Amino acid sequence: MFCSFLDGTKSAIEMAAVANATGLSPQSAGLQFPASSRNQLAKILKPRTAGGILTEKGTVEVVSSLYRDGSPVADDLRWGVYVTYQGSTDYVTQCFHEYEIQTDSSGHYAALYRDQHLIGLELGVSVASVALRNEPTGSPTAFLGDVAAIAKRNIKVNERLDGEGGYTVWPPDSKSGEPGTAGLADRSCKWRNRQQSYRTRRTGTLRRCPATCRSRHRQTA
Repeated sequence: MFCSFLDGTKSAIEMAAVANATGLSPQSAGLQFPASSRNQLAKILKPRTAGGILTEKGTVEVVSSLYRDGSPVADDLRWGVYVTYQGSTDYVTQCFHEYEIQTDSSGHYAALYRDQHLIGLELGVSVASVALRNEPTGSPTAFLGDVAAIAKRNIKVNERLDGEGGYTVWPPDSKSGEPGTAGLADRSCKWRNRQQSYRTRRTGTLRRCPATCRSRHRQTA
């Protein structure tokens, strides 16, 4: 599981779940994992038309705590969560300034973040909410995003895939409809297409799993 966080698998699955539950649309090219400190969130995570990196508004993204050369980002949010948003009126953007909220240079985009994400404690509350009150923390409302399995290296026909955090595939977040979903890329599945080069990042086709396997993966992915 630790490796699935490092190669982006777990983050991509989580962002697909967020998109499908909230109506946010994944970016057409998938997650970019930009390196960002908490102070840079509003500057980086805004649409490209406003000087940021996002391909569109109302989307999902994950920031990295490391630069591409492996050096650490100062004041990173490795253990935290965040949201960036745009002020809808002049009064809102004025409040950004009055309350000294961190914004981009225009003052129209801001960010809220929390340094900690106490999943080990929060999970129990979510489970109890479902079991006792029949209230899910979140549930899908539409199928907007999926997680495609992309080859990390050259994979031969009939070679078994090793799933999340493994040596064979990695999963950029994508629009729905991409073949070869990462949730099915476990040891029970084989690469069916002709040999692919990981450098092209083309999506291969997975052999379909037994019904029990498909059902299990739908629940976990």
